[in-house]
Amino acid sequence: MLGWALTFLVVALIAGALGFGGIAGASAGFAQILFVIFLILFVVAMIARAVRGKPPV
Repeated sequence: MLGWALTFLVVALIAGALGFGGIAGASAGFAQILFVIFLILFVVAMIARAVRGKPPV
């Protein structure tokens, strides 16, 4: 999922540099949403791992 967020970020940067504002905005929005989802899933996985008794990596 982090890979998708980075892909959308790169697309947004390229589209912004070429002057495609609408595409850049949409891609940046998708990248932000995917990054937040990735962070939430990461924190949940770390908490689940700690609850099971394994130390966080």
